[in-house]
Amino acid sequence: MSEKTADDFIIIAHRGASEYEPENTFSSFDKAIELGADMMEFDVRLSLDNKLVVVHDPRVNRTTDGKGKVRDKTARELLALDAGGGNKIPLVEEIFKRYAGKIKFVIELKDYNTEEPILELIEQYGIIDDVYIVSFSKRILKKIKILEPDITTGLIKVLPTNIAKDCKYCGADVIAVLRYFINKKLVEKTRKDNLLLFAWTVNDPVQCVQFRKMGIVGVVTNKPDVLKLV
Repeated sequence: MSEKTADDFIIIAHRGASEYEPENTFSSFDKAIELGADMMEFDVRLSLDNKLVVVHDPRVNRTTDGKGKVRDKTARELLALDAGGGNKIPLVEEIFKRYAGKIKFVIELKDYNTEEPILELIEQYGIIDDVYIVSFSKRILKKIKILEPDITTGLIKVLPTNIAKDCKYCGADVIAVLRYFINKKLVEKTRKDNLLLFAWTVNDPVQCVQFRKMGIVGVVTNKPDVLKLV
């Protein structure tokens, strides 16, 4: 894969091309690659038998034909569910087998105790340079950096408060802020603090162009073709 620099504008496919296909499924990830995404984002939780599964919510009710908590089901039970359009919930290892070398990954850790197993898989597939590990949890990110200082990590926040302090605490290299709170002042501040700034979730093409002109590094979007829609 060609390397991107901080001067490039990075399109991250949010749960794949989730505007067009069921989120966090192979169909969605295939579509993201087809539409030219630079990176694809997916969410990771633990099953009852401690397998890394790709699902956003703590419960399966919204995104599958099942009910109940992810943590209360084995991987086998989770993979038996329909995640939309005949898709199943993927295992993280299946994602790496299918897409490693084709696209880079943004991996959002939702549960504690996912840190060591995700790093083991990343090492197994030799993709440390193709991965951002992100989370709303500073505790998770701090543990990731302790275990693997060379991996790129990102803190997700709604409000752009205490960014420098929070990122320093957990060692984050990237900061992702809700789109409503992105402005030129924030761009300049994060650049001064040597942080890569992303906006989430940006589906409006005009707003995407505005952010690019403003100087942010990239956007997280449900529409990986967002710039082509201008």
